[in-house]
Amino acid sequence: MSRFSLGRDFDSEQARAFIFAQFAEDYGRMTSSASTATPLKHAFESRVADVKSPKSDINALILDYLTMEGYPKAAAKFSKEANLQPQQKDNLIVARQEIKQAILEGRIEAAITSLNEVDPEILDKDPHLHFALLRLQLVELIRQCNGGDINPALDFATKKLAPRAAMNADFLKDLEKTMALIIFPHDNLAPELDALLKSDLRQITATKVNEAILERQARRREAAIRELVKMRAWAETSARLKKKDLPGRIDLGLYGEDNEYNENGHEPMITT
Repeated sequence: MSRFSLGRDFDSEQARAFIFAQFAEDYGRMTSSASTATPLKHAFESRVADVKSPKSDINALILDYLTMEGYPKAAAKFSKEANLQPQQKDNLIVARQEIKQAILEGRIEAAITSLNEVDPEILDKDPHLHFALLRLQLVELIRQCNGGDINPALDFATKKLAPRAAMNADFLKDLEKTMALIIFPHDNLAPELDALLKSDLRQITATKVNEAILERQARRREAAIRELVKMRAWAETSARLKKKDLPGRIDLGLYGEDNEYNENGHEPMITT
C-alpha cells in the first residue's frame, strides 16, 4: 500500500482514487490469466452497469481502510468530510502507526516496548510473532556491527532467541540463517541471506504486528476492502474455470468512467 499515499491537503475523491488504484493493480495481478482483449460490450457488463454501490458504502470502506492500516490524521479528516463516525479512537490508531513506523525504521526494541504498552498479552499469546520481532532485532544488531564488534549480536542471540529456537525447529532454522549474516560479507550474500537485510523483512513484520493488534482490538486482521478484492478475484477465477460467459477482461469497478484514476496524473504524497 505504500506506493499510493495521501498528503495533508487531500480530499475524499483523492483518497478514493489512490486507494482504489492500488486495489485495481492488485486485482489485475490476481486475475492476470484473463485476456486483455477489448470486445464489444458484453451482456455481463450491462448487468454490472445496472448495479450501483451507494457512495456511503464506498466511503465506509475507505474509512475502514484508513483506520485499519493506521493512518489517524487521514482517517479523521476523511470521516469528517464524508460525515461518518470514526471507527476507532485516534489514540489507538496512532499507537499502531507509531509501532509500525518504528519497525519500518529498524527501531525494534522501541516497537516491542510500545507493543507491550498497547497490549501486554499480544506477544505472550503469539510466540511466532514474538520470535519474528526478536529475529528482526537481531538482524538490525548484525547490520550495525557488520565488520565491527559482533558481541552485542551474539549476546542477544544467545539470551533472547536461542532458548526459543531450542524448542521449535522452524525457529532454529530461522536463527541459523540469520546468524550466517555474521559470517559472510554483506556485499556478497546469497539471495536468501541478502533478503534478510532488505526492507521487505521490516515491512512483512510490521504488517504482521499491525494485524495482530487489529485482531485483538477489532476482531479481524485486515481492512474489509482487502477481503472484498480477494473474494472478487476468487469469484472471477472460479467462473472462468467453469467456462462461464464473461468478457475477456473485467475491471474492478470501484470507480466509474467519470472518475477514472490515472496513476501518472498524481504526485506521490505521504500519508500521516
